[in-house]
Amino acid sequence: MELFDVYPLYNVTPVSAKGIEVIDDKGQKYLDFYGGHAVISIGHSHPHYVKRLKNQLDKIGFYSNSVQNPLQAELAQKLGTLSKCEDYNLFLCNSGAEANENALKMASFHTKKSKVIAFKNAFHGRTSAAVATTDNQKINAPLNQQQKVTFLDFEDFTGLEGELKTGNYCAVILEAIQGVGGLDEPSSEFYQFIQEKCKENNVLVIADEVQSGFGRSGKFFGFQHHGIQPDIISIAKGMGNGFPVGGILIHESIKASYGLLGTTFGGNHLACVATLAVLEVLERENLIENASTLDSYFKEIASTIPEVKRVKGRGLMLGLEFDFEVSDLRKKLIHNQHVFTGGSANKKLLRFLPALNITKEQITSFFNALKAEL
Repeated sequence: MELFDVYPLYNVTPVSAKGIEVIDDKGQKYLDFYGGHAVISIGHSHPHYVKRLKNQLDKIGFYSNSVQNPLQAELAQKLGTLSKCEDYNLFLCNSGAEANENALKMASFHTKKSKVIAFKNAFHGRTSAAVATTDNQKINAPLNQQQKVTFLDFEDFTGLEGELKTGNYCAVILEAIQGVGGLDEPSSEFYQFIQEKCKENNVLVIADEVQSGFGRSGKFFGFQHHGIQPDIISIAKGMGNGFPVGGILIHESIKASYGLLGTTFGGNHLACVATLAVLEVLERENLIENASTLDSYFKEIASTIPEVKRVKGRGLMLGLEFDFEVSDLRKKLIHNQHVFTGGSANKKLLRFLPALNITKEQITSFFNALKAEL
């Protein structure tokens, strides 16, 4: 048997990693400024994270959600406190796609409606409803296209209000900062308008924080830059620092019932401990503040590079836009400078998504490598 060939692969084979350093099978060291799509939030092999997982594995790694798991309640309490989202309830699952799938399902259950408003260049996952709200027809199978989704532009106040007035929608879903789409984000005015019009029309606001959550934007959640309160918040990626874990925060005004949602692996003991370890490190090492501080430092250096036409994003969810496509530049950074970066649907954008405990010195190293290849 061979692997199903769906990933174009760089010829690099990592075998160990610590902090933002990744070592391949030939002993070559790379600096990781991409974190596996913003997954590595507290650095590879953080000692507290490793210790917590090892200790838990010596006790119990998994049992189903048919029995008590106090780690879930501990996680909900810790997450609510650090995120300032105490008036939400937590449902745990395994990935960002599954989180958004459950968020959309909850909105449909709650409103008894089926249509969804999403935004152009959005990426919400690859499962049924999540991929239908993703603005990429290449990954939408005919099965997915049965979903009823309307795509609008950010800042389309008139279009949004007109669609919501039809009374057919269950949810508006949006990323506070688009990830795969290229780091575009709505204005605070538009975000607040979405919330206002959704409330008027009994439509739920779903904030997709799969990539921008857990401190990456310089606040715990990206929507917190805009002064709004979503009905449902989806989370994944950085919450487990590489362990597969996701979830949704559901506002307490939305009531639960037995069997409404379910999962086999979601919220298992190891997943809870992985997320607790991330939260503990974020708090102890002030990593959200670090992300906010380094935003300015990154943008200051970027402004001195003539080839950079625009800097996009917030915190440590950043992108450099050029007047040329960056695929060759990314390859040169990997093979010549031994630096990992990311791309996006915007072919001229180089994405920067490092661990949140990165230092100014390491950011300087990134720009030195970049300048050497420009």
